[in-house]
Amino acid sequence: MKLSHSVSGAVRQFSYWIANVTVGYPLLEGINYFDEFRESPSLLETVYAIFINNLEVDENGEVLNAKYAEQRAAQYIKQWCVKDYTAEPAFCGSEEADLY
Repeated sequence: MKLSHSVSGAVRQFSYWIANVTVGYPLLEGINYFDEFRESPSLLETVYAIFINNLEVDENGEVLNAKYAEQRAAQYIKQWCVKDYTAEPAFCGSEEADLY
């Protein structure tokens, strides 16, 4: 079974926003996170894992919450880049371990 067009479209759109440094707007406005991806590729890997693991689909494969999944990924980026920022709900150690 292949991914639905809805899921592949959500991933494609998310990738576009990542590449254009517009993901999570306005949460990440003014934060140059793209340089962080170059310095720590595992950050980008984790961001995609968070996005994918937060996506929910219905029985027809239609994405139900792409914006929420994007926001969770953006929260993780901000938490990485802004040391005094904590995401709500917080990412816990076991949640991060379950990303892979």
